[in-house]
Amino acid sequence: MDHIILKDVTKRFPTRDGGSVTAVNNINLTIEEGECFAFLGPSGCGKTTTLRMIAGFEDLSEGEIWLGDKPVSIKKKNHYVAPEHRGLGMVFQSFAVWPHLNVFENVAFPLRVKNMNRTDLNKAVTEALKHTSLNGLENVYPSDLSGGQQQRIALARSLVVNPRIMLLDEPLSNLDPKLRESMRFEIKQLQKKFNFTIIFVTHDQSEAMAISDRMLVMDMGNIIQSDTPTTLYNKPTSKFVYGFLGLSNFLDIEVRDGKAYPTGEPERSIPFEIPEEAGSATEGVLASRPNEIKISREETTGYPVVVEKRLYQTFCIEYHVRIGTQSIRVHAPHTNVLEEGSTAHIEFKNPRWYPHESVEDERARVERQVI
Repeated sequence: MDHIILKDVTKRFPTRDGGSVTAVNNINLTIEEGECFAFLGPSGCGKTTTLRMIAGFEDLSEGEIWLGDKPVSIKKKNHYVAPEHRGLGMVFQSFAVWPHLNVFENVAFPLRVKNMNRTDLNKAVTEALKHTSLNGLENVYPSDLSGGQQQRIALARSLVVNPRIMLLDEPLSNLDPKLRESMRFEIKQLQKKFNFTIIFVTHDQSEAMAISDRMLVMDMGNIIQSDTPTTLYNKPTSKFVYGFLGLSNFLDIEVRDGKAYPTGEPERSIPFEIPEEAGSATEGVLASRPNEIKISREETTGYPVVVEKRLYQTFCIEYHVRIGTQSIRVHAPHTNVLEEGSTAHIEFKNPRWYPHESVEDERARVERQVI
């Protein structure tokens, strides 16, 4: 069943010079009931603005938003349902807890606003605290809790109103890496238990891929690609999506006689078949993942490179190697140790070709972050 529907949703904001910027551009999106859907993209791409329009904190410039079979925002009809009447739970990037209230009262606050009777309120709060592992801390104040516990207060406060939909706006970004990992798991478990729909906004690709059933990548107010995490990672339709999902190398290449030559290396081509969609292009970008490049001392195979840097990581050795006038990263097992300054040979396992992005697009992204 369709649970969240956006139809031609657009949002424009005024700028300091008297003009306007389109933060969200004619978005159409359907999210199913019980689905965990992630919005992913850089700062200024429009993901949080879209979330705020769904929540009702921002009105639309154009379009419609439906929750189930009920419209909550229709701009043409000036129809608008206030946030408190949309049946949503929301968790923000900041912990958003009241320091003068103990854990119990923080969680009980939205129920007290609704004037719920004491018996039902106590029962609802107790259940919410139990499901977020805060039981036993009812009388403790936020200042005496860890960051993870404070974020659980925000989760419990959202759960206590029994929401149909949970909106999470970068809720884990202020936590340390270990806490972030455990909280991802806990949020997913809560969703399975209560079967609410989640929209999860983040700029962290690993977070989005770990928690979502489906996800989208936004850029400059537009949905660039939407699909399952596996499909987005394995079949990105653009250089932008490829670069935003995981570590990546982009090697500028020149195309001559149907062969790919790294910029700065006119004599030796890379073993790569130029795709048909490249057409008559004379240049492009070869995209690769550091963990999908084989590196060795063997001279009988692969493309010769020079090892410029060697960095020990917990899961691999990262090499920075010179190819033409450029440098790319390669991840290799700890057993494969090459010296800095030595010559090595690499093989690309699954490279992709993309056209160059325009300089104007990159400039526009930067400008959107400061408007």
